[in-house]
Amino acid sequence: MTAAIEEIPAGAPVDLDGLVRGARPVVIRGLVADWPIVAAARASDWTFAEQLAGFDNGTPVDALMMPPEAEGVVGYNADLSGFNYRHHRVPLTKGLKQLLLYARQERPNGLAIQSAALAACAPGFLERHALPLLPPSVQPRLWVGNRVTTPAHFDEFHNVACVVCGVRRFTLFPPEQVRNLYIGPLDFAPTGAAISVARLDRPDDPRFPRLREALAHAQAAELEPGDAIYIPPLWWHHVASLKRLNALVNYWWKPVAAPGTAPMTLLGCLLHAILGFRSLPPAERAAWRALLDHYVFGEEDPAAHIPEARRGVLGPLTPEQVEALRAKIQRYL
Repeated sequence: MTAAIEEIPAGAPVDLDGLVRGARPVVIRGLVADWPIVAAARASDWTFAEQLAGFDNGTPVDALMMPPEAEGVVGYNADLSGFNYRHHRVPLTKGLKQLLLYARQERPNGLAIQSAALAACAPGFLERHALPLLPPSVQPRLWVGNRVTTPAHFDEFHNVACVVCGVRRFTLFPPEQVRNLYIGPLDFAPTGAAISVARLDRPDDPRFPRLREALAHAQAAELEPGDAIYIPPLWWHHVASLKRLNALVNYWWKPVAAPGTAPMTLLGCLLHAILGFRSLPPAERAAWRALLDHYVFGEEDPAAHIPEARRGVLGPLTPEQVEALRAKIQRYL
């Protein structure tokens, strides 16, 4: 049975520094219950969409569209040679109109507006929806869609995610469960974030025998409009949107800088690791240790479940791939 994520009840004080030090996920009930957009969502989907569209300045945002057979799960095609969605750039209002149209259909396409910077596409939203928990320099992003699921993935930033419409079910896994989640290619991933290729609703899939072990360590919670969740860096999170219209506003931040230069030799890797990892809080160091053990120092092949042609940096590298990887590392830095 999946454990419940720890909760802070509505109205109770929230110690953000304590959450960061605790390095575990926590649901914060009612954190943004007083936001006008939450009141609109409680009235109706139409009222929510109308109010949100009122902030739209016409700047295009990223939107993913999936056919009905994808069942709303963002991911790969059958052989991992591509993705199961089409990418579009549309104004926010156009996406909201399409979602309201799909809400009347029995078997609609999956549609997800992804990681839209509110300061760019709806700056007026910020004036009426402040989050005093965080400094104004931490800018929010908007996620809107129908019944769409983002498989387990992680962020290297701290994250406060606030549900403002619909219902989202968060299922979280500690960083060390990486070996049991069957993560896809690191350098070829939907929306840029490496994701699990195992479906949580299919625990008996013979391709992923260790998935049940991951589920034994899972924590889960359902969030309604006004609720929020704190997700520590490197915790795997699977997010399922459960209603015909769902929206979330999230805030990413990284309080600890990770200086360093591009590691191009083994000694450079060691020095860069000292610069990048040693100054991190203990929980983050442990989380990165789990990733390094899995992908670098472990005895098992972390790409055994990925087709050979799609293993990317996890497979044998040609000289051309090595140079491309070096260039990518330079871009990261």
